[in-house]
Amino acid sequence: MADVAIVSCPSYEPAMCRAALEEALGAVGGLEFVRPGMRVGVKANLVSFMKPEAGATTHPVLLAELTKLLKERGAASVVIGDSPGGLYTAAYVKNIYRATGMHEAEAAGAELNMDFSQKEAEFPDAKVAKRFTYTGWLDGCDAIIDFCKLKSHGMMAMTGAAKNLFGAIPGTMKPEYHYKYPNAADFARMIVDLDEYFKPVLSIVDGVLGMEGNGPTMGDARQMNILGASRSPHMLDLVCAELIGLRREDVPTLEAACERKLIPADWRDLDIHGDVESLKVRDFRNIGTKNEVVFFGEMLFGEGVNPFKRAFAKVMQKALSSRPKVAPAECVGCGQCAQICPAKAIAMEEKLPHIDRTKCIRCFCCQEFCPKGAMKVSRTAIAKLLNR
Repeated sequence: MADVAIVSCPSYEPAMCRAALEEALGAVGGLEFVRPGMRVGVKANLVSFMKPEAGATTHPVLLAELTKLLKERGAASVVIGDSPGGLYTAAYVKNIYRATGMHEAEAAGAELNMDFSQKEAEFPDAKVAKRFTYTGWLDGCDAIIDFCKLKSHGMMAMTGAAKNLFGAIPGTMKPEYHYKYPNAADFARMIVDLDEYFKPVLSIVDGVLGMEGNGPTMGDARQMNILGASRSPHMLDLVCAELIGLRREDVPTLEAACERKLIPADWRDLDIHGDVESLKVRDFRNIGTKNEVVFFGEMLFGEGVNPFKRAFAKVMQKALSSRPKVAPAECVGCGQCAQICPAKAIAMEEKLPHIDRTKCIRCFCCQEFCPKGAMKVSRTAIAKLLNR
């Protein structure tokens, strides 16, 4: 049994999707975990009111074909859910289901989650998130499948299987978690805590049509023809990073997973079904974030923790860190960025957002949820110069 399967899936034509799913799932152990009568939860990426062709959400045809396979295997019910950014209410989420085409999965026999309860978790084994609030519908599932979308991401560089479990946090509470874990490394550790708590039995990535550039919501749809699967969300992400030109150290969730020895240091140490080289997207437009933050204290002076090196590293980190920046010509002055900012670092002045850099925690919530894509991830001048 392979650690990760990566197969070609050139379109969302149902027969092609089914064949790709059967090949990928078969390579990593199939649906052998399914028992007759069980309830399977599928945690999709339904981040916002976006049509499938935008490349931001898990495609309904793939969800429909997975539902059919689970039903054929004997699952009594398949429930699809998510808690996107915004209100976690029936009215709000029903509109998300409608916009993202979830009626296709429903027609194939899936249920769309209508349980909007919230639960409290205690997780003593967590690195940082020892207590957290989560969406109660997951408790009613005998097994959880993590069905993510492959996209660029402002804060985490890439959003895939690991980051998809952040959707277990109720939508209106997400900014609180950004504020609680403003450091990218700690935020990533929190994400891995969620993965370890919910322990999806299977992770699948929809990279048939992904998103590059100003992701994860306002980037450009990119045809990539990729479908992947693994028993581990982190192993799947490690291969996905390679496919879109990112190193392990570029992606904070992969660093957090490697820190816990959940993945090897190099993707080549995995047993992979499929030809990674032939499926690489060699000109994928990533967002420069963590990979711009080179710790020059160690580079110039060797490893160590003396006060001078620590101070120098902090200065360079601030000088090189990407930050959100508004494109005035694209901004409509709706003020949503100011409303969602967990650090209250944005104020509207003359119908344009102004960011207080002393308060900004670089969580990129404003960039992720700007309805017009006017908030961009901006690299500093020194970062551009040093990374030429």
